[in-house]
Amino acid sequence: MEMEARINTHHHHHVHVNNKGDNCVFNEDAFDTTVDLRGRPSHPNKHGGMRAASFVLGLQAFEIMGIAAVGNNLITYVMNEMHYSLAKSANIVTNFVGTVFILALLGGYLSDSYLGSFWTMLIFGFVELSGFILLSVQAHLPQLKPAECNNMIAEKCEEAKGFKALIFFIALYLVALGSGCVKPNMVAHGADQFNQNNPKQSKKLSSYFNAAYFAFSMGELIALTVLVWVQTHSGMDVGFGVSAAAMALGLICLVSGTLYYRNKPPQGSILTPIAQVFVAAIFKRKQICPSNPDMLHGNQNNGPNTNIVGISSDSAARLAHTQRFRFLDKGCIKIQEGNTNTRESPWRLCSVTQVEQVKILISVIPIFACTIVFNTILAQLQTFSVQQGSSMDTHLTKSFKIPPASLQSIPYMILIFAVPLYDTFFVPFARKFTGHQSGITPLQRIGTGLFFTTFSMVAAAIMEKKRRDQALNSNNIISIFWITPQFLIFGISEMLTAVGLIEFFYKQSLKGMQAFLTAITYCSYSFGFYLSSLLVSLVNKITSTSSSKKGWLGDNDLNKDRLDLFYWMLAVLSFINFINYLFWSRWYAYNPSSLQQQQQHGEDYAFNPSKTMNGDESIA
Repeated sequence: MEMEARINTHHHHHVHVNNKGDNCVFNEDAFDTTVDLRGRPSHPNKHGGMRAASFVLGLQAFEIMGIAAVGNNLITYVMNEMHYSLAKSANIVTNFVGTVFILALLGGYLSDSYLGSFWTMLIFGFVELSGFILLSVQAHLPQLKPAECNNMIAEKCEEAKGFKALIFFIALYLVALGSGCVKPNMVAHGADQFNQNNPKQSKKLSSYFNAAYFAFSMGELIALTVLVWVQTHSGMDVGFGVSAAAMALGLICLVSGTLYYRNKPPQGSILTPIAQVFVAAIFKRKQICPSNPDMLHGNQNNGPNTNIVGISSDSAARLAHTQRFRFLDKGCIKIQEGNTNTRESPWRLCSVTQVEQVKILISVIPIFACTIVFNTILAQLQTFSVQQGSSMDTHLTKSFKIPPASLQSIPYMILIFAVPLYDTFFVPFARKFTGHQSGITPLQRIGTGLFFTTFSMVAAAIMEKKRRDQALNSNNIISIFWITPQFLIFGISEMLTAVGLIEFFYKQSLKGMQAFLTAITYCSYSFGFYLSSLLVSLVNKITSTSSSKKGWLGDNDLNKDRLDLFYWMLAVLSFINFINYLFWSRWYAYNPSSLQQQQQHGEDYAFNPSKTMNGDESIA
């Protein structure tokens, strides 16, 4: 019932606004289609803002805490308790991580099309929680695990088969399904709490993206230190149990905020309108585009508002026609001129707004592609750099050793200080020069991050050469502190790129596709991880020339491998990627409908949304 009520309010929403009788005093809320829990239009003073978003931040910190603790120690659990071989275990883990991020697309799609972010998070949060509980039950009960083997002789150890393996994979993929669908909605739902047409709130929006990253870093840090310690000292059953508890706390956080949220109503399938544009353009490919764009369907300003299914039932959200990708415009050419009563099917005739939305989608793809190499480097820091750390002197003091897996927490320690500093000092400082609300535009932010990544790999390469030379020539094991620079530089560039990318995608003027776009940014992770495995095997194939000589990464012994050369290769790759990014971001910025352009025409757009053609997300 509730769902129906929400959908109904959405379709007749602009009627509500105009009949309020207050003559639209809230100009900036005129295009605000969000509703509260019961489906009534949300009230700017009661709903939304940082207060509402902070509940979502709580879920974010706890959820990442739960999943990071599982992800980081999964490989030891699979090997020691499930008795899989090393290669098999590593594949189980990478497939699991990859699946989480690919499933983010499903979560974004469901939320924008049918459920809305709040319900998606609630439903899949419980799915994830049940996965954690099942994992810890299995880790606790000996009946559900393969028999322990005291002697370390491999033949006697049976790997998990049949029912036991089934339970394990069901539990694991419940966690993956839950986490994947929750992830994009946390960021999007938090950002939905800010009305972008209101200049005060859109300033807060970029602070929110930084805060979200801060919450994420806190969760990761606690997972990589406290929870990993718990898992190693009191067994995996307690470890998974703690993850389940963290997830439960996160869900409590989310539910506590229900009265304060602004919810964006779902708008029916988001993929249909996109498909319609391509079908119509292909169907009419032989037509000739009229020289005057006003002749295209849905572009006449005085014409009746053609109701485009799904994307915008608000007359406000019209996008102006642009010159790029002209072939898609053919989908807007009207064929039947004489008889106005017969309407062409939506699969044959699209509106200009619909076509422009597809153009925006196509033009953000190159920006997304440039971050894949960035995430490949992230994958190296989680695998090879941990091995590097294992072959170094891990003593902090005489008695206290750092577990190499906790090395990954170095970037997060830095970020916990860097993010608040960035938001409180750098942003206002940069704002004076650029006049941009986020200090620097999301595109500049991504670029800066990509630029720094190269140095992270250069530092890693130099460090690895030093470590290897010392180990081979003077049999000297250098301290683990030498490994910090690569993590440090990467931590800073991740803060710039990851947050910049999410902010960039969220602020695209695609109405009702926010959660889905956020999910696309997560996909970049899984592509990065897959590319990483591909690179490692490729490099091995190419560099192992003769049968006697193994590849750069062929050996399990780092002193025989040439990891430093692999790092140099990544540094070069990363630099080429940065140059490539410069090209695409310039190409994107000179797009006439792009948001940067409006920014340059002065700030008055921020105060008077009625001046711009596109309603909701017009302010970059």
